[in-house]
Amino acid sequence: MSKGIIYDIKRFAIHDGPGIRTTIFLKGCPLSCWWCHNPEGQKKEPQEIIKIWKASRKIEIIGKKVSVDYVLKEINKEKIFYDESGGGVTFSGGEPLIQIKFLRELLKGCNKTDVHTAIDTSGYANAENFESILEFTDLFLFDLKIMDSINHLKYTGVSNKTILNNLKTLQKFDKRTFIRFAIIPGITDTKQNIEDIIEFIKPMKNIERVDILPYHKTGIDKYKRLNKSIKKKDIKIPGKNLLNNIKRSFLCSGLKVNIGG
Repeated sequence: MSKGIIYDIKRFAIHDGPGIRTTIFLKGCPLSCWWCHNPEGQKKEPQEIIKIWKASRKIEIIGKKVSVDYVLKEINKEKIFYDESGGGVTFSGGEPLIQIKFLRELLKGCNKTDVHTAIDTSGYANAENFESILEFTDLFLFDLKIMDSINHLKYTGVSNKTILNNLKTLQKFDKRTFIRFAIIPGITDTKQNIEDIIEFIKPMKNIERVDILPYHKTGIDKYKRLNKSIKKKDIKIPGKNLLNNIKRSFLCSGLKVNIGG
């Protein structure tokens, strides 16, 4: 039985897929997005973080190695809520596919107990690994950021070719998919980027909806506590008018869209 490294378990989550869910956060991510709000998920190994409590400071370790059996037991503690609400488990990160063997065993274990499975993914994984989890995954929450390849490399550190190919794979196998589109003012919210995303996903019948996710600043403090530098500090929180205009663009293209997860 495999072991993997997780850094959080969020219970009673309602924004990580349908129904009431448990979200398991796996450590490690191949991307380095300028706006990342979970910097503690980037490094695969456990790491130190400064914890501030009542004016005192202490060092804690983010991330722990756990067995598949341990995680499955934690997931199944809430099974009654999944069954009643149409929920289940969501594997997030970081990028959960970076721990592919661990992830695949977790998905298989959930299938055995009829727990609905979702994966929140950047889509950045080699095709073999990506295809190896399709049959065990009920829903993909697929992050789509920037369509221009040069800008994608600049702002995330990786090419988007693999990501777009994997999204096409989900279409090929007719896997239920929600697109997650983070609105980062000045980076992802350009008219051209929105038009390019719409053009790419509109023919894909497996895409059930688009979730527009407004940028927030909750991750900034984590960089200080991890002793990491943030690449862009001056990103503004998108206003309601901007979000509604973007939502309207998707709606006018015949896509179902929601602001928030």
